[in-house]
Amino acid sequence: MEEEKLEEAEVILSTNQKEFDELSDRYKRLLAEFENFKKRSSKERESLYNSLISDIVASMLPVLDNLEKAVEVKTEDEGYKQGLELVLKQFKDVLSNYGVKEIEAVGIKFNPEYHEAVSTAQDSELGEKIVKEVLRKGYKIGEKVIRYAMVVVAN
Repeated sequence: MEEEKLEEAEVILSTNQKEFDELSDRYKRLLAEFENFKKRSSKERESLYNSLISDIVASMLPVLDNLEKAVEVKTEDEGYKQGLELVLKQFKDVLSNYGVKEIEAVGIKFNPEYHEAVSTAQDSELGEKIVKEVLRKGYKIGEKVIRYAMVVVAN
């Protein structure tokens, strides 16, 4: 009688252990799926954010270009020039706060992922495929290019 109860208890325990293992496995898989979903959602959200910011910034880059040109113009009114420089600095600071960075160009090797070559020039001081001059600055947010740097490449 006791042996029967013991065998019955072992069968119940074995059945319960199998159910527990199955539920535990399902829980672990569900948890892993949820973690993957969170990571994927976070990446998609970040990508969407960067895309929106880059679209907005791309529309403002001509304004930045014109401010930079205005600062370079010679003027006798130092107050006016300082005011323009402050506005330009503020504009660049706002872009920087959103992760927008200027693409490095002059003196580095030409990289088609960041640079758009519009001309070549001979320069014995620079190596082959080194950017000699920037005609229009390029900008990126993270690794996403907002606008390619328009450059002149040596040799």
